[in-house]
Amino acid sequence: MTTRKERGRPRHGDVLTPAEWRVAEKIRHGMTNRMIAGRLGISADAVKFHITNMLQKLGFSSRVEIRQWGGVRSGSALARRRADMPTNGDIGAIGQIARGVKDIGAASIFYGEVLGLRHLYTYGTLAFFDCDGVRLFLSQGDGAVAESILYFRVGDIHGVQQQLEAKGVVFTHAPHMIHRHEDGTEEWMAFFGDNEGRPLGLMSQVASAEEPGSAE
Repeated sequence: MTTRKERGRPRHGDVLTPAEWRVAEKIRHGMTNRMIAGRLGISADAVKFHITNMLQKLGFSSRVEIRQWGGVRSGSALARRRADMPTNGDIGAIGQIARGVKDIGAASIFYGEVLGLRHLYTYGTLAFFDCDGVRLFLSQGDGAVAESILYFRVGDIHGVQQQLEAKGVVFTHAPHMIHRHEDGTEEWMAFFGDNEGRPLGLMSQVASAEEPGSAE
């Protein structure tokens, strides 16, 4: 007797598929559907399709819940290392300062060539420079320039989030992976507000010994 094979793709082992994770991370970074579609090179309808599937799988009723969800994809470096990661509730040194600019090209010339800061890398309208160990993140935006954001380095980003929430801190964006470098190092961030509602961020880098790849 022959066994009938199921049609379609095999069921993915993680709670979300890789495509859904890519959309989820960008939702948790505060991107709109239109922005996500442009960044991933897919249609807005495809983004809506992935969101609908995620809401159903996770038992959520809105994308706001996805934005505040602290899930970690099973294949990430952070997922592999969380079990052995010591809980560190300390806020570290400032690791990054974000500044909105109107023209990324002109700003890159000013900070790189005029001020002499070391250029790290550029992604489209985003540029990063080194300020003696503190990373300067320039982001071109439409209209008014956004207020600068201070990012604090931490070891266990989920552990720090939980400890701050226990003290009454409200997080607007759950910890999420924003990028995986070519060497496999992952960049994780989370956002919250200070006592006056101004944005602050946590940032954590998790090195990986696994095969490098891109989170984009």
